[in-house]
Amino acid sequence: MLLALLALIAVWAVSAAAQAQETRSFAGETIRVVPFAAGLEHPWSLAFLPDRRILVTERAGRLRVVDAAGRIGPPVAGVPQVAARGQGGLLDVILDPNFTTNRLIYLSFAEPRPDGAATAVARARLSEDAARLADLTVIFRQQPAHSGGNHFGSRLVFAPDGTLFVTLGERFDLMDKAQDLSTTLGKVVRIAPDGGIPADNPFRDRPGARPEIFSYGHRNVQAAVIEPATGRLWTVEHGPRGGDEVNRPEAGKNYGWPVIGYGRHYSGAKIGVGPSKEGMEQPLFYWDPSIAPSGAAFYSADLLPAFKGQLFVGALAGQALLEVKVRDGAVIGEERLPLGKRIRDVRQGPDGALWLATDDTGEILRVVPARARD
Repeated sequence: MLLALLALIAVWAVSAAAQAQETRSFAGETIRVVPFAAGLEHPWSLAFLPDRRILVTERAGRLRVVDAAGRIGPPVAGVPQVAARGQGGLLDVILDPNFTTNRLIYLSFAEPRPDGAATAVARARLSEDAARLADLTVIFRQQPAHSGGNHFGSRLVFAPDGTLFVTLGERFDLMDKAQDLSTTLGKVVRIAPDGGIPADNPFRDRPGARPEIFSYGHRNVQAAVIEPATGRLWTVEHGPRGGDEVNRPEAGKNYGWPVIGYGRHYSGAKIGVGPSKEGMEQPLFYWDPSIAPSGAAFYSADLLPAFKGQLFVGALAGQALLEVKVRDGAVIGEERLPLGKRIRDVRQGPDGALWLATDDTGEILRVVPARARD
């Protein structure tokens, strides 16, 4: 019986691997989805080191290095303590723009506090052997903390001017605070790499407002990326029952949550006043029903030429990779590549492939041309 079961599992594994690598048509290209690494626990974010090794965060609170052969290393020492509950834990990781000379990395995480937890951002120096972090400093703390375990955000992305955008959820139970400028709940904030406040932030000089706020009225942004052609920030955020949004946040603007939205609350109740209100921005695109978006990348490489200039978004509930079709700054539609796995992160790799992290199966996958060798 045991041998038969093991044989069945082996056949299933071979079949699943073969299916993952089958030739498929997607976004104008003939592609394969190739497994690269497996055995991670809820991977949340990928960041490529200059030698093509990959830093990977695991939500439970571990930072790992995956080598060029897909081997997963032991946890990197010196990672901050995280509140690994609900949607919280160790979240995003990115390299400093000058990493090759300063070896600085940035981590976002749910930070445990006496009154609950809140999203924080830390900066640290990665050792030459990538085995440990040194000089770790928390450069940003979301205010206030909350006891719940939902809607921490949080993506990190450097703007062309060297400032750092941080996306922050409204912690679900505190959704009305997304409209409250005295908090950083439901906001995109913009800070200097050391945590300082840029002189041109829109609310820097407004009494009672948090000076780090860039835009507000967001729900739970888990995708943020700079469009290479324009240098503009794009975000993708979770709606409730419908109403996931693609936005292009601008300084000082209000994106409406929870006053406006295109879905409904989980109870079925209407959101605020409906889909629009004067003084509140409309999304560039929205999904109803929800796909539960997480992770995004604008494609700019040559390996998959039909992908160029397009936005690719991971879907958790939708279990797919989506191409968001961008033309002249507008979104004109989307196309889906069903994968049957919860896609948590999407990155363009140095090899020109699209790299994906799966939340449920703990894998790293590569989207490559059908003609490419593994």
